[in-house]
Amino acid sequence: MSQTEFKSKTVIISGGSRGIGRACCLAFAKAGANIVFTYNKSLDKAETLKKEIEKIGGSCLSLSCDARDFGQSKSVIEQAISKFGSLDVLINNAGIIKDKALMMMTEDDWQAVIDTNLTGVFNLSRAAIVTFLKQKKGCILNMSSVSGLVGIARQTNYSATKAGIIGFSKSLAKEVAPYGIRVNVVAPGFIDTDMVQSIKEDIRNQIVSSIPLGRLGAAEDVAELCLFLASDRAGYITGEVVKIDGGLTV
Repeated sequence: MSQTEFKSKTVIISGGSRGIGRACCLAFAKAGANIVFTYNKSLDKAETLKKEIEKIGGSCLSLSCDARDFGQSKSVIEQAISKFGSLDVLINNAGIIKDKALMMMTEDDWQAVIDTNLTGVFNLSRAAIVTFLKQKKGCILNMSSVSGLVGIARQTNYSATKAGIIGFSKSLAKEVAPYGIRVNVVAPGFIDTDMVQSIKEDIRNQIVSSIPLGRLGAAEDVAELCLFLASDRAGYITGEVVKIDGGLTV
């Protein structure tokens, strides 16, 4: 990866202060991109990340944004363009989990995950698509999960959103391809983030034993895939779902 491959390009990453989002911010900054990332509650981590990006010479704008709110999402796009003058890549990464057996799942558990994970993708994509259509170029990467491909017990809400993201992305990819806009999906397996570390150790060990490569993925592994899919090297790829799961779903 060239350190100038994304020079002068602006990349928006939702949920950028932690985990996969954070790794993407750093990877794209090292590749020369202007970084705009959103966070919801992790102000301290957002400030730390911004300083880290600036320390390596990157330009960065961090914005508090509730993914469920279209007005806030629209403001993110407007502020990004106002500061950097362009918009080139949108990575919809923000997401939450509220895992429970369906018989124990409350209406709030269901709705909160739907609103953040699925409606959040709509909100930022809808806010960005006008700019992409006008300039006849752009790239959208939507973060799904193997849960959206195979289903995982006690994740009916989460799996539903991640499957929904795949359907959304394939439809949008066909819709905007004539305008030079690409839309792809990244489907990680179990990645070593705070979300996975919150799983009980014995269950986490069982998960690792079921992965053919024998380890959890690193957030940096996913970031490297995003770099490729957002680059001109992937210019003929759109509407695809790319798994990165260590062979879990083989």
